[in-house]
Amino acid sequence: GVTSDDSFMTMDHWVDESLPDGVSDLLLQIDIEGFEYETFLAMSDRLMRRFRIIVAEFHSLDELFGKHFFRLASRSFDKILQTHACVHIHPNNCCRLVRSRGIAIPRVAEFTFLRRDRLGVAQPATVFPHPLDCDNHANPSLPLPPCWYRMP
Repeated sequence: GVTSDDSFMTMDHWVDESLPDGVSDLLLQIDIEGFEYETFLAMSDRLMRRFRIIVAEFHSLDELFGKHFFRLASRSFDKILQTHACVHIHPNNCCRLVRSRGIAIPRVAEFTFLRRDRLGVAQPATVFPHPLDCDNHANPSLPLPPCWYRMP
């Protein structure tokens, strides 16, 4: 969360309590049912730089068409992208895609980010799903819509 209290704990608080300050190249895997946006916004830049890899499930992506949610989500992604690059997106096939204004958006997707100092030469993938991708649910597979990866 954005504060540490009886119900929530900030990521900075949790990592400071769990790991010595000098430990870096951490892997963060996070699925906190919609609280991911505010949690990333509350993280210090110092902590963000300690994560070599971030795997995060983002919820409510279908709400990106709404002005208020778009502001929250775009600030969260902007923060992550200051230190990390998105290297993979896997839509969760729990729900169908939402389509609006010619754009298809999965309601839930897992994003993998790699810290920028670990990036090599970028080779964008163009075949989805990736052979290592697995469905999250028994529903039909949900490939990543081309508008999410097509190069201009």
